Amino acid sequence: MKQPKLPFWQVWNVSLGFLGVQFGFALQNANASRILSDLGADLHSLSLFWIVAPLMGLIVQPIVGSASDRTWSRFGRRNPYILFGAIAAAVGMAFMPNAGIVVAFVAPILFGGVMLALMDAAFNVTMQPFRALVSDMVPSEQRTLGYSVQSLLINIGAVLGSMLPFILTNVIGLENTSRGGEVAPSVIWAFYIGASVLLGSVLWTVFRTKEYAPKEYNAYKGIDEQALARELAERKSLLQRLGGFTRLLFNMPRTMRQLAVVQFFSWFALFIMWVYTTPAITQHVWGVDAKWFDHDYLATVGQIPDHIAAAKGAAGDWVGIIFAAYSLFAAIFSIALTRIAGALGRKPTYALSLLLGGLGYIGFLFFQGGAPTQVDLLITEVTVPSGALGLLLPMVGVGIAWAAILAMPYSILSDSLPASKTGVYMGIFNFTIAAPQILSALVAGPILHSVFDNQAIYIIVLAGVFMILGALSVFFVREPEVAPTALEPEPVVA
Repeated sequence: MKQPKLPFWQVWNVSLGFLGVQFGFALQNANASRILSDLGADLHSLSLFWIVAPLMGLIVQPIVGSASDRTWSRFGRRNPYILFGAIAAAVGMAFMPNAGIVVAFVAPILFGGVMLALMDAAFNVTMQPFRALVSDMVPSEQRTLGYSVQSLLINIGAVLGSMLPFILTNVIGLENTSRGGEVAPSVIWAFYIGASVLLGSVLWTVFRTKEYAPKEYNAYKGIDEQALARELAERKSLLQRLGGFTRLLFNMPRTMRQLAVVQFFSWFALFIMWVYTTPAITQHVWGVDAKWFDHDYLATVGQIPDHIAAAKGAAGDWVGIIFAAYSLFAAIFSIALTRIAGALGRKPTYALSLLLGGLGYIGFLFFQGGAPTQVDLLITEVTVPSGALGLLLPMVGVGIAWAAILAMPYSILSDSLPASKTGVYMGIFNFTIAAPQILSALVAGPILHSVFDNQAIYIIVLAGVFMILGALSVFFVREPEVAPTALEPEPVVA
């Protein structure tokens, strides 16, 4: 039975909750390093705190993917996981920037790290079923449209989430500087608002998306119901389940293995950007010496001078602006992504996008300091160094790469997956996102400290090199022609 096409607005509803999820992610990505630094983390140790993000993805997503594949309830197949994860993420967002209030019970930096772990675990509980939901609900011929709409909504959420602390400071008037191990009020309120947006958008998707009943789903995906029922009914020991998971891992479709190489280079680079953009532009553009990110040095001086605190606050706000810019450029590019991929092919589009992203990261090096420049952002006017304004140019390339990373690998991958294993394979595919980030977390800090003498701009340039390597590796990916429908994955082709 052929799966019916969805009206455009139903495709939109299926993905709308991702706007809120990415709103939360954007706040985390633009502000977690800022928060952790305010709470006492050293520059070269920031990546170790961030390691909780990919670790949570590595642990949570395959478990949730497998569980949601086997879940059929009156509330849906994926929706219960999406809603539960959103609620938990909102709790983490409310508590993380308030780590300073628990100083009497636990070190703020420790509490902040725990809340970051909770947020990431919850984001992953929500994210994986969202990816599988698109694959469930959208037929193959609309798959690129579905993931492009998802990419558009993700980037709208990212634009709004990234800019929010800046808006709260420069439009509303909240303070953006931190004192004495506390987080700036503008960041705290941004996280409160982000938690509300996350819950609201997820509730919209959950209540506006009616998932297919098992009989319909199996018919649309060409699944043998009797064989599936036997598999689901079979009780297996933990050892057997681990063995089955291991077989899935080693028998993954060839396209998935090839995409893993691309994912390694691109996500290694993205992780560096999220962790080190704030210190990189604070040093390179605002001229703040690396010693002001050293916890031991700060302990010897006591109070941070007002001009240093102001520069760090302004740079932190500007990170939100340039992160919003790359998300805006990504949102614009995602609108045309389907047509471009149709004209050039998915692989050339993907490779060219990553190449532009790599050149964008390297371009950071050429925008340093400069004269104070008045910038009209429509909602307000601010004065920043001219180098800060120039950073908007490399963000065009970064945005194009981000749009492609969010859509193209999933568009290519989804056609190679057996329908009955989509959830668990989407979860396993998250290994290709989590593993490079974990490696980046382990090595980026020591590289920054030992090779680059804590000059964070050079670790951003290194990210550009990795993104370019990702672009080259796209050409080794072989696209599938027809999605398999058997219960077992395709055999490995040596």
